Order: sequence, then structure tokens, then C-alpha cells
Amino acid sequence: MNIAIYPGSFDPITKGHLDIIDRGSKIYDKLIVAVLVNVDKKCLFSIDERVELIKRVTKDLDNVEVLSFEGLLVDFARLHNSKVILKGLRTMSDFEYEFQMALMNSKLNPDIETVFMMTSSAYSYVSSSSVKQVAKFGGSINGLVPEELIEEVMDKFN
Repeated sequence: MNIAIYPGSFDPITKGHLDIIDRGSKIYDKLIVAVLVNVDKKCLFSIDERVELIKRVTKDLDNVEVLSFEGLLVDFARLHNSKVILKGLRTMSDFEYEFQMALMNSKLNPDIETVFMMTSSAYSYVSSSSVKQVAKFGGSINGLVPEELIEEVMDKFN
């Protein structure tokens, strides 16, 4: 079975993330969305909330599993029999950062490959950080996050 891991903090999940998940699910037999517990980052949603939100918006994708993890991504991949880390890219700065991470992961486990997927142009400007900033100041996040999550994201700021 060809299993890929799509890691991230997903705080909150955006339409750009969902685009990568949807497209990745068509390429791999199984796609595990790995929600990172990042102790260095103050998150808007708890790890359990993020996992639940992603499960809700991916419920129609039968080969997608959503799990949380902490520690090294290569260890998580090994634990789940995955040889592929799927990373979404929006910009050249994303590539520079993700390329360094891919080299480090390859050093830690040469059997794991990182595959880069360009986000659809419709979402190339969308990031979780920008969504939070727009929501914080009362702007519209329509079209940035899945429709069924808009109210929950906005409620975090009210």
C-alpha cells in the first residue's frame, strides 16, 4: 500500500490545505493528515479540535485518516509504514523552508521521500496565519476556510 503523510499544524485548516488533501488522496492509496503538536507555537485551536475539524471536512474522502503527532516526522512516518511525506507549496519561500526540512528528513531516514505539490493558484495566497489575522479584525474569511468551519473560526475571536 502506498501511504503518504501530509503534516502540518492546520490552525485552522484552510481551503489550500484541503486542496492538497483532496488531490493527494487521488494519488496515494492512503493519505494520513498528521496534525503536529507544536510546543513552540501558540495555537488558536487545541490539537483535539484541529483533528476533529479536519475529520469533519474530509469525511467524504475514504482513504484519508487524521491523526495527531509530536516528535520527529520521520518516526511518525515509519510508525505508519509510509515512505512519502507530502508537502504543499505556495511560494518560493515555502520551497526554501520545505527543501531544508526535506533534506533533514532524508538525513534522518534516507528511505523516506518528500514530494512537493503546488497548491492551486486560487489558494496560493491563503495561509492559516493570514486567516487568523483577517478573522481577528472581523474581516470575511469566506472562501479561505471550508464553509462549515467559518463560524467556529470567527467564534474564537468573539
